This record gives sequence, C-alpha cells and structure tokens, in this order.
Amino acid sequence: MKPAQRNLRSAEWFEGEGLRAFSHNARMRQLGMNPEEHLGKPVIAILNTWSGINPCHMHLRERAKQVERGVWEAGGYPLEFPVSTLSETYQKPTPMLYRNMLSMETEEILRSYPVDGAVLMGGCDKTTPALLMGAASAGLPTVFVPAGPMLRGNWRGEKLASGTDMWRFWDEKRAGTISSADWAEIQSGLARSPGTCMTMGTASTMTAAAEALGLTLPGASSIPAVDSAHYRMAAASGTRVVEMVREGLTIGDVLSAEAYEDAIRTVLALGGSTNSYIHLIAMAGRSQIPLSLDDFDRLSREVPVLASVQPAGEHLMEDFYYAGGLRGLLSRLRDSLHLERITVTGRTFGEDLEGAEVHDSAVIRPVDDPISVEGGLAVLRGNLAPDGAVIKYVAADPSLWKHTGPAVVFHGYKDLQARINEPSLDVTKDSVIVLAGGGPKGGPGMPEYGMLPIPDKLLKEGVRDMVRVSDARMSGTSYGACVLHVAPEAHVGGPLALVRDGDLVTLDVEARVLRVEISDEEMARRKAAWTAPPPKFERGYGALYYEHITQANEGCDFEFLSRPGVNPEPNAH
Repeated sequence: MKPAQRNLRSAEWFEGEGLRAFSHNARMRQLGMNPEEHLGKPVIAILNTWSGINPCHMHLRERAKQVERGVWEAGGYPLEFPVSTLSETYQKPTPMLYRNMLSMETEEILRSYPVDGAVLMGGCDKTTPALLMGAASAGLPTVFVPAGPMLRGNWRGEKLASGTDMWRFWDEKRAGTISSADWAEIQSGLARSPGTCMTMGTASTMTAAAEALGLTLPGASSIPAVDSAHYRMAAASGTRVVEMVREGLTIGDVLSAEAYEDAIRTVLALGGSTNSYIHLIAMAGRSQIPLSLDDFDRLSREVPVLASVQPAGEHLMEDFYYAGGLRGLLSRLRDSLHLERITVTGRTFGEDLEGAEVHDSAVIRPVDDPISVEGGLAVLRGNLAPDGAVIKYVAADPSLWKHTGPAVVFHGYKDLQARINEPSLDVTKDSVIVLAGGGPKGGPGMPEYGMLPIPDKLLKEGVRDMVRVSDARMSGTSYGACVLHVAPEAHVGGPLALVRDGDLVTLDVEARVLRVEISDEEMARRKAAWTAPPPKFERGYGALYYEHITQANEGCDFEFLSRPGVNPEPNAH
C-alpha cells in the first residue's frame, strides 16, 4: 500500500499495519477502490442538501458530480454525504426548527468520518447558515457552493418575483382585483427553473453573506443556478478545497471578526433579509466571536442600500448578476471593507475583488445615489422589546415609520387565522396588528408568520400596508411595516404576551423605539397575573429544541453548541 501523508487527518483511518487500518482499507476495496486511489490523497466530504422535495436544490445532485470532478482533478478523493434538505416550502412547522439539527449533522459527519476537507452544497434559506455553523465548529478546510438563484418569473410580459409577487398578488386576489384564472397563470409562471428565490430573500442574502465572509469562490453567490458558470464554479470549488487541505487553510482561518463585520455590511448594502440577523449571530457564536444586535444597528446607520433588488428595490437576482453581481456591489464598498483578511482562495479579500465592476448602475447603485442612505434594517428597543426587535423599514410604507395605533392582539397563529377576516373585527388601517406566540419556543421554531395578513375588509378598502408586530420571523421575500423577532418572546413571558386589545403601540424607526403606552406598574400587574404555557413538546427532537433553544437576539442556537470547549477527535484506530 502507498503510504499516506502524515499531515492528512484521514491517514488516522487508513495508515499503518493495525487491524483497524486493515479493516478500513478492506472496506474501501468493497467500495470498488484500490488503495492507490485514496491513500495519501486529501479526502473531501461533499455535503449535499439535495432531495426530491427541495426544488431550490433539484440541480445539486448534478452539481455534486462537478465538485467530484474538481476534487479528482486536483488529486483528491471525493466522498458525497446526503444531509438534511430543509426545504423552505414544505417542511413544517418551519425549517428553522431543524436548522440546528443540520448544523449538528454537519459537525458530526466532518468530525466522525475520515475526511480532510469539505465542500458544502446548499442555498435554500436555512441550509446555508446550518452548514456553515456546523463546519465552523468542525474546523476543517471548507468551501461553500451556493445553489444559486432561479431564473426570473414571467406573467403576461411582467417579471415575477418568487415570494414577493406571491404575497402581492395574493392580496390582490383577496381584494378582488385579479381573477382565479389570473392567479392560476401566476402560479405557473412564478418558479421557472432550479434554484433559490430570485429576490433578495433569505437565500440570496445568506449566500451573499457566505461569499462576503470569504467562504466561497469570488462571485459564486450571484450565479444563476442554471448558468454554465455555475457548473464551472462547482468544479473549481472541488479543486480549491484540495489545495486548501495541502496548504493547511481552515475555515477558522477565514472566519474572523472582520469577516463578520464585512458580511453585515454586505447584507445591509443588499437590503437583505431580516433573518440574516439571527443566522449571522448564530454563526459568529460558533466562531466564538461576539456579535449582537447593537453591532447590526451601528453598521446600519453607516451603510447605504445599493442593490435595487426586490423586495427593497425593483430588479431580480438575474439582473443583479448581469449588473456585476456581488463582486460589483462589494467594489463600491471597498473603502469600508477589511481588504487584508484571508479568504478560501488563499488570497486577501481585496485581491479577490480586483477587476470587479458594475455594468448597470440602475441595479447596483452608486454610493452617492443609493436606494437608502442607511442600511434599511433597524433594531428597535423599548418596553415591548427589551432585548430587541427588527424591522426592514426600507420595504415598508414610509408613512408608517413613525406610528401609534391601538393594538389588535392575536395569541398564536391559529387564533390569527380564525379571526383576522371576521367582519366584526374591530380594526382600521391605523390599528397595530399584534401576534404573540410565534417565537422560538412559542411558534414552535419561530415560523415565518411575521408578515401578518391585512384583513380582507381593509384590502377591499385599498389598504396595502399596516404596522404589524410579532415575535415571529418573516420570509426575506416579504415586505411591509412588519416588526419582527420581538425578544424575549411571548411564550417565555416577554412583554408581547401582556399586550391587550386597544393598548396603544408606538413604532418610531428613526428613534429605534417599540413600546406599548402603558405604565410600568400596569405592566408589572399583568406580568404577575401571567401564566406560563405548557411546553410544546414532550419528547423527541422537539423536546431537545424546546429545552435548549436561545432567543432571537442570541441567534436561536443551542447553548451547548455555541459554548466554548473541546469536542475531541475520534480515535480512528
């Protein structure tokens, strides 16, 4: 047998004359591999989130073959591992409930098998942070391959945006301005190819954040899923991770405090998803780097929104790619970025941006002509959200940025569904719709309930936006004056649980305030009378989740995964 390189982690499984090494190599022969095909070569795990029910990832089985080709060409040995798919459309009550499960799966696969490096394949909302959280904990050389956005939709010559236009036309259907036949045509034209939502939803926001962190090849996050450049990027990623193993460049070398700050700046300049706040805090926690909502709000006051991509702008991800993609946008932020830090390329972040240009300033705006002079995402505090709440105000009606109105309160999503369209509901366009019970424990899993529906009777009156407040999340494709992630959540006794119909609720984006206009004494009386609801789960993964999940402002991670400490290497022999 050809001796393995001593510096390879996989050599602990395959090298030597002991019984374990004999058994491991015998089983490799069972897999059809002669020793010279894997001994002494970097073994690369390809973690693939493909499944038959995830349309965003329906092309990843094919892309994995291109990654394998790149690994083989660089002299490595690829091993593909199927991991949890987290389909945003189908997994209930929400894939957010299972993000941490995929992160655990990722960490433990990379830790427990004979692998030297990893290529992570994902994109649909929760897969990106989950894979990166687990890989950050595992600490191996790692490259992320984004699934890429789908092609833009089409309906009667109008560009359709997945998610964003679904919400918009659903409101129009409920208001009676489009027909059932129109609605059926829209359904057929909304999602035309493999890939993630082609808006600046959570998927595109988080894959862009991964690129800004330095974990993808330059430009990878903007490439449409079906473009031939996506094939080439996948193969090049396989080649590069083999080189990283030989160089000893790990994910920990890339994920610095400066990298996370640049990722936040990128999200803000993109007008990105509110979900990024939760995910980046969780990812930074795995890197043992402190990150808080205050960091996001501080940077939001400095960074302009430059990407005119729905829902905060006019265009779609395909347009963004042709306009110069993320590299083009980052070239306009160069003066505020940490250009000397290392990326997975082995070069500096600044070197990766060399030659980047913007080809369409209507899509990627100049710094002196932004969509918004500030980042468009604000962190709110007050007696209703002592630990913070967030709003994507750039996607809301500006007339609602400062608003006080009487609360119309719903306790749980079922209550909302049952009563929101009752003709007798005491609600006007000036009301503040409040949903309590949509948080990490109360949801359960913090589902995307936060784009609370406008009552049918108000839609028919022409109302298209209202102030809405919840401890839930909303899709990054959504829009409106929706205050989200209120912490602590209602289920654990947060102030949101104490709001009553008719209480005046004040939102003031400029002052960063969210409060209910009642006295501290009245709040204390209500809290004393509050009764904690029973746990949502009695057994299984749900019970594990319920007992260990942190609040939204802490990243909704499991405390035992984000804490510092040793997870020892297995004894391969």
